[in-house]
Amino acid sequence: PLSPAVRNFTLNFTITNLQFTADLAMPNSKKFKSTEKVMYYYIDSLLQKSSIGPYFTGCKVTGFRSGRDRDDTGVDAVCSYKNNVSLAKFDREKVYHELSTMTNGVTKLGHYSLEKNSLYVNG
Repeated sequence: PLSPAVRNFTLNFTITNLQFTADLAMPNSKKFKSTEKVMYYYIDSLLQKSSIGPYFTGCKVTGFRSGRDRDDTGVDAVCSYKNNVSLAKFDREKVYHELSTMTNGVTKLGHYSLEKNSLYVNG
């Protein structure tokens, strides 16, 4: 049988207690690399607990960007999952609601505070 196809979706959110600095915009900087590792940990642990958990294969942080306030940092990631027959179909609204619940109404991600209306899931 054919192996399940890998599908991607984007995940975006804004952290309000991580000040954006120029080195966060540079993928080879120490600041980018260390922040990226922390984001992997938090994002992966959330998605593994979600309905796509059994099919989830990981995320790649594609960038950090300046938020509306100088102290805010936007996070952009591309996440992957195996499209499997037992996964009816990727339901971005369901995943959004699960992530919203797991982040206390889009307010907390580990020790980070989130901008309440910043979570975006696009399948």
